[in-house]
Amino acid sequence: MTPAVSYTAGLSLSALRGATLAEVDAAAALQHRTDRKYLLPLDQARAFVRLLADSHRVLDLAGRRTTSYLSTYFDTEQLAAWHAHVQGRRRRWKVRTRLYAEDGLCRVEVKTKDGRGATVKHALKVPAPAYGELDARATEFVNGVLEEAGIPVTAEELAPAAEVRYVRAALADLDHGTRVTLDGALTCHHGDRTAALDPAQVLVETKGGARPAPADRLLLRLGGRPVSLSKYVIGRSLLTPGLPDNDVRRLARTHFTAQTGTAPLFERTSAA
Repeated sequence: MTPAVSYTAGLSLSALRGATLAEVDAAAALQHRTDRKYLLPLDQARAFVRLLADSHRVLDLAGRRTTSYLSTYFDTEQLAAWHAHVQGRRRRWKVRTRLYAEDGLCRVEVKTKDGRGATVKHALKVPAPAYGELDARATEFVNGVLEEAGIPVTAEELAPAAEVRYVRAALADLDHGTRVTLDGALTCHHGDRTAALDPAQVLVETKGGARPAPADRLLLRLGGRPVSLSKYVIGRSLLTPGLPDNDVRRLARTHFTAQTGTAPLFERTSAA
């Protein structure tokens, strides 16, 4: 059984009504949003999905209800993006290439924060073989977004810093324009080392407006509490010797394990 099939069964996704990508994008594209993250045991995540069945639909891609993601994050030699997040700076940013493995789709994405702390995401579609690199077109795109956001970093200063892989299920409330994602089988890779989220845990993210959505209130009722968790930041915190100890690192050690002997950083899937 593949991780995606196992994850679909573990969350009981087949019990939800499906929605097409066009329906989800039309109602809840959310390029400008507030994200809230929670770590839930798998049984609580399954109960959460069941309780959302009346209001949310699951993204269904020709019968497939999860997607395998590969994301390569870029940073400066001094890890400026990592430090900006750990230190809670107002002008935080991330640059990554993301591959939707089963679909062979790839995007360059830049995430920044606006003046109110909301996440603003900009994306550029690129060919799948461009995954893991910033070519001339991507470099121009990244530089334009960072300059507009007032971030004094250029794409020419960036290099691949870590790869994150996971399986995601996406749920959407089409009436209210909010989304929920559930990520499992999560691993972070850097060099010859890997950090993996406990397979009995699910990373849940709600994506909506400044005010908590009904899904957030439901998560609180189930015992979930928002956590400050960046997949990239946790990966570097666990896998890079000498980085400062902090709350992120302690959270990572509670829910993640690290080991050596990982697959190559830019291992391609058959779709790529």
